Amino acid sequence: MSATDKVRNEAEELSGKTKQAVGRATGNESLVAKGEAQETEAQARKAAEHVKDAGKDVKDAFQ
Repeated sequence: MSATDKVRNEAEELSGKTKQAVGRATGNESLVAKGEAQETEAQARKAAEHVKDAGKDVKDAFQ
């Protein structure tokens, strides 16, 4: 995972958490849901990048 991807994913996750907090504070359930979706999407991208990195490590171990 490149450093740019890591920063982008962290920023997206933080943005999602912020939307959730603002949505809860204002009673805006739509904003809470959007924040949860954004956070989940960022976490999924991070997980996919970790799997990709692990695959590269395994490949390198057998070369």
